[in-house]
Amino acid sequence: MLRKLTPTEEGQPVEFKLPDLTATDWQAYLILGTLVLLFALEAPAARREQRPRLYRQSYFANLGTWLINDTLLSLLSVSSLWWLAERFADRGLLGGVADPLWKAVLSFVLLDLVLYFWHRANHAFGWLWMFHKVHHSDRVMNVTTAFRLHFMEVLLTLLVKALFIMVAGVDAALVVANETIMTLFVMFHHSNLSLPGLRRLAGVVIVPHLHRVHHSEKREEHDRNFGLVFSWWDRLFGTLAQAEPATIGLRDVESKGLWALVKFGLTWDTVPAPPVLPSTPCLRAMIAEAAYYRAEQRGFTPGHEIPDWIEAEREILRRF
Repeated sequence: MLRKLTPTEEGQPVEFKLPDLTATDWQAYLILGTLVLLFALEAPAARREQRPRLYRQSYFANLGTWLINDTLLSLLSVSSLWWLAERFADRGLLGGVADPLWKAVLSFVLLDLVLYFWHRANHAFGWLWMFHKVHHSDRVMNVTTAFRLHFMEVLLTLLVKALFIMVAGVDAALVVANETIMTLFVMFHHSNLSLPGLRRLAGVVIVPHLHRVHHSEKREEHDRNFGLVFSWWDRLFGTLAQAEPATIGLRDVESKGLWALVKFGLTWDTVPAPPVLPSTPCLRAMIAEAAYYRAEQRGFTPGHEIPDWIEAEREILRRF
């Protein structure tokens, strides 16, 4: 309830007053409202896929992990990041930026870049993937998948953000604003939506069809599109991929309930790496020729070099 009624004398006009809400209260209302909206928008698409059991299990498990993480870590996260921001706001890299608007923009863009590399690290290092694979184990993509995180990954991400605040020098108010905006973007690109205009929007930000590639069962596809908000990091560092994944989730990992997910994140099971061909001049030349052919068929449109090479390598592997 956003407004409350103030008692008045008979015959007097009714007065409305906004309640006293903190920044974190507004943050919670905004996130919950967006969750409900995206859930309602994606429901028709989920019904068309006709996998009600998988969706029910996904909803319960994902919201369960959200409840665990929120209960254990939300107070620690907000209080610790706020405390750091109040002490390092004028000491870090952004401490000398006088214009508050520029400081807000720079802090947001830099944090998104840091989280891009942090996301890549979660795929590159086995001990980080042990926790991160919980997020990738969902067999269906929906808005609640955004909250399917192991509590150890949440803790480690909190440490990365704390380090960023100390190095960059971010104001306390910007910490709450950045956290809120990024959470909304993460919910959006995990949602099962296909709306007009999203293809054009993908040139700037990560949209649902781009992030679906990241949740593909194929390792060569889910090691792409690491961006949290902006898609230009993937384009700049050669990890952008445009594809339609055949299957969502992890190979040989069935849908799991809440407690099975918690235990799954503490086991060393992982997705096998893609097969690696022997590095010989002959095979490299064959792969290069096949990749060139794919690029030629597309008219040499930029941004597809890595996917072309991967598909060419798979084709040569199938033949030999």
